[in-house]
Amino acid sequence: MNNKKIITIGVFTLLTVGNMNAQKKAYLDKNKTIEQRIDLLLPLMTLEEKVGQMNQYNGFWDVTGPAPKGGTAELKYEHLRKGLVGSMLTVRGVKEVRAVQKIAVEETRLGIPLIIGFDVIHGYKTLSPIPLAEAASWDLEAIKKSAAIAADEASASGINWTFGPNVDVSNDARWGRVMEGAGEDPYLGSKIGYARVKGFQGETIADLAKVNTIAACAKHFAAYGYVEAGLEYNIVDISNSKLYNSVLPPFKATVDAGVRTFMNSFNTLNGVPATGNVFLQRDILKGKWKFDGFVISDYASIREMIAHGYAKDEADATLKAVVAGSDMDMESYLYVTKLADLVKEGKVKESLLDDAVRRILRVKFELGLFDDPYRYCDEKREKAVVGNKANTEGVLDMAKKSIVLLKNDKNLLPLKKSGQKIALIGALANDKNSPLGSWRIASEDNTAVSVLEGMQQYKDNKLTFEKGTDLVVGKTSFLNEVVFNTTDRSGFEAAKKAAKEADVVVMVLGEHGFQSGEGRSRTNLDLPGLQQELLEEIYKVNPNIVLVLNNGRPLTIPWAAEHIPTIVEAWHLGTQTGNAVAQVLYGDYNPSGKLPMSFPRNVGQVPIYYNKYSTGRPTDSDKNVFWSHYSDVEKTPQFPFGFGLSYTKFDYKNLKVNKASFAKGETVEVSVELTNSGNYDGKEVVQLYIHDEFASIIRPVKELKGFELVDLKKGETKKVSFTLTDATLGFYDNEGNYLVEPGTFKIMVGGCSDKGLESGFELK
Repeated sequence: MNNKKIITIGVFTLLTVGNMNAQKKAYLDKNKTIEQRIDLLLPLMTLEEKVGQMNQYNGFWDVTGPAPKGGTAELKYEHLRKGLVGSMLTVRGVKEVRAVQKIAVEETRLGIPLIIGFDVIHGYKTLSPIPLAEAASWDLEAIKKSAAIAADEASASGINWTFGPNVDVSNDARWGRVMEGAGEDPYLGSKIGYARVKGFQGETIADLAKVNTIAACAKHFAAYGYVEAGLEYNIVDISNSKLYNSVLPPFKATVDAGVRTFMNSFNTLNGVPATGNVFLQRDILKGKWKFDGFVISDYASIREMIAHGYAKDEADATLKAVVAGSDMDMESYLYVTKLADLVKEGKVKESLLDDAVRRILRVKFELGLFDDPYRYCDEKREKAVVGNKANTEGVLDMAKKSIVLLKNDKNLLPLKKSGQKIALIGALANDKNSPLGSWRIASEDNTAVSVLEGMQQYKDNKLTFEKGTDLVVGKTSFLNEVVFNTTDRSGFEAAKKAAKEADVVVMVLGEHGFQSGEGRSRTNLDLPGLQQELLEEIYKVNPNIVLVLNNGRPLTIPWAAEHIPTIVEAWHLGTQTGNAVAQVLYGDYNPSGKLPMSFPRNVGQVPIYYNKYSTGRPTDSDKNVFWSHYSDVEKTPQFPFGFGLSYTKFDYKNLKVNKASFAKGETVEVSVELTNSGNYDGKEVVQLYIHDEFASIIRPVKELKGFELVDLKKGETKKVSFTLTDATLGFYDNEGNYLVEPGTFKIMVGGCSDKGLESGFELK
């Protein structure tokens, strides 16, 4: 071994015998295509090194400190040094990322860089509203910009891959992870998923090489939003019609947007865990859709196939996952310990590994990591970007656009800017932590602008704050259940006194930020703790209440909907919560949001959604009980999908279809006139719905097929136009074939899913 020597190529240091041959040098050649470079690198890899690229570990020690001793941390560290790790999770910050990348690049045989993943769900350190709130804006450009802000901050901190967007369609608010998605509708969800991918990654695959973009990950593939009973990690049992027409379209939209990674899901589908589901990952995603990025398991989901009862042991789980198309193992420890042996025993073809590794290497090359593995490790950029003024202003803009005005019967809003006595009540009104929402791992606690702080910026009113009651007991955290106060009413009397003396009462009530998200399923969707009781007590002394809701999911608020004159859905709005809420309350921003999920009257209606089916007995035609209804409550939602008010008024008229009959392949042109007939400038989301009246598979009573965010000055009128094509008029059959059938179609255009102007046409 006397002829060993160290050869350095760029940032790579490789131990070789004799001179490095041309093939080894070639995969670093920027002049070659990515596929050519992979073709040259892959044959150099040992079986174990291929497995290593398919292995992702969570952060495991102070990476800028000494090497760990003992336990799993030492094991992971040694694996990293041996080239048995392809990705790291939750390592963040330039110093930390540089340290782990240095080990992978400079101490392993081939020097293959790591891809650094992180849950950048609604911002990195500067937090935007939770994704469900952003969906309420229906503003695709704003949503794309929000994702770009998150990518800018994350990439400046060394991260180059986010586990988002979540494009799970869900109509069950009991499931806590509705806060991560875009709501109940596949069309809106598809548009938002597409926008978020573009925001994270840039407009083209080439943009991934820019230093301010990161690879996106569409999740959870698939059907996680339909877990039975809204119970986290539960099974899914849905029809093929639901799968093809509701679940899959947003995922396909992310593929069309160029998303580079997918994450499979914890649930089963047709009795098979998604992680081991060949039909989903091989047949649809990599086959029919020709997706050429890679698939990562959800956290330990490969191992969890044993608990599901689908795999008999670790080796069996490993085999089923890799055969099904799971390319990278997140924290199951199974690929790295079992996969090489399965190949050597002839149970797994090495070609499956080659395909997975090629996909992983492709994304690393696209990110530019082979050209400069430290390209995301610029401390000056990190300092300049994270939390800067532009990002703060960006998330404030997004937060204002996410707020939905649900009720304003007495015109209590907008508040007067002087001469009013205002009582601000509720623990959440002075909370700087809860409004940050769930999934904000990189952000710091208590960094949100509170509603109290936001309202204090308006100094010409007399503002009095009273907590009324504590919402929670003890400390809250991402990992633990929230404990609510159900006994301490000691603040009630002070709150009632303040309310009695006020002209207007603003009450901030709802869920704690850690009450929604992963692992936060609920069977009650009401106001937790003593909040409902406090609301009713305050109402007794002063009914002029503006109820501001902070929440991560639709809530059941039937009493408030009946009694409280003004209700504002403010969600968990992130870092700039208080400023956004105050600017809406005082009329400096006219609310324009629309609900992306229906609000039920009570939890017994759940799941509830606008794009339902008529059933064979939709109405009371015979004046008896034998029709589709509840005996104790209306079957309609409290607040329907697409609903949201404004401080101004919008009138719709002159709905037109360009002709009455169309041939297949022709475009249908629809137009309507929209007038701002109120006293404020404002924005309206004009929504177009269709109903295919008869088909080979029954169609929903309404389906969103177009929307336009229109900005109008008071008194202004605009013509709004939509184009319907075969791509919007058809549907998928139970085998996944797209059909456009002749028949009659109804259309409806308006500001909500429950009413609007109606017309129709025939498709021959």
